[in-house]
Amino acid sequence: MADFKSLVRWPVALLLAVFVLTGCDLLYQEKVVGFEGRTMGTTYSVKWVDANEARVQALKHRADEALASVNKQMSTYDPTSELSTFNKLPAGSEMEVSDALAFVARESLTISADSNGAFDVTVGPLVNLWGFGPDGRIEKAPTEAEIDLLKPRIGYANISVLENPTRLKKAGDQYVDLSAIAKGYGVDVLAQLLEDQGINNYLVEIGGELRARGVKPEGEPWRIAIESPVSSERSIGRIINVKDTGIATSGDYRNYFEENGVRFSHTIDPATARPITHRLASVTVLRPTCAEADALATTLMVLGDEAGFEFAKERGIAAYFLVKDAESDGFVEKATVEFEQFVQTQE
Repeated sequence: MADFKSLVRWPVALLLAVFVLTGCDLLYQEKVVGFEGRTMGTTYSVKWVDANEARVQALKHRADEALASVNKQMSTYDPTSELSTFNKLPAGSEMEVSDALAFVARESLTISADSNGAFDVTVGPLVNLWGFGPDGRIEKAPTEAEIDLLKPRIGYANISVLENPTRLKKAGDQYVDLSAIAKGYGVDVLAQLLEDQGINNYLVEIGGELRARGVKPEGEPWRIAIESPVSSERSIGRIINVKDTGIATSGDYRNYFEENGVRFSHTIDPATARPITHRLASVTVLRPTCAEADALATTLMVLGDEAGFEFAKERGIAAYFLVKDAESDGFVEKATVEFEQFVQTQE
């Protein structure tokens, strides 16, 4: 969820002349270049190692086009998007869709099945009901009757991806929300855009979801700070060195609303049709693609600190959990063995 002309190769004789006259190592020294922008209701950043700054603006134009395409395919905030068009169809309908939308839907359904529904893209009606979707915020929790009315619409097994031609089908009156994977997919699209140009050392980010490959100049690793979930301020929990991986974090400490002193998280548990209530404050996941990391971070957040940790351990997922300490205002750290390889060593 892009291609570009490769760098022109300078003739050897000309390169030698430049080296003699000016010092080639100074003129063409590699450094971190990049650009920033806005997409999917948040910001994005693209950085890479290059000796050619001339292509920065051209790549930004390509990136903006690619992200606009992803948004037009998968946004629930755009009423004319491909996904919104599907969601408006009556029960039992199917629709021919782009390969990108089909791919993300297929990935979502795979993780849904593996997690026994902890990750469920049909939870969208409940997300909207609780005030975390395109319908806007609420100040009062929905009633039992309102929740029960939507429960029959929830169930990933009612969604299927069909081939020849590629189609999306719903067995009932389902509404698909890809917000827990689309940002990660957008990161992967940007990463592929760079790789198509022969760029193999980069760090791409959309709204805090990232993907890294290679290293910075002089072989230094890309370093990522994992935020500690302190509601009153932003602070760093862990610093990790990342390479050739996607990174995503899910947490309940930024996006929520309160009623009578009760905090309601934006993360909805499909099994209860309500916001999660366990002690897991945030979880960070590292996987080969950012789309997978994004979806799995939400999955583990729904499962909680105990079931989620066991799920990650059994599948060899690199995951870092910050759990609210029941006896203090602090947090307890839990991490799988696979996560430890990324932790920055003390110098």
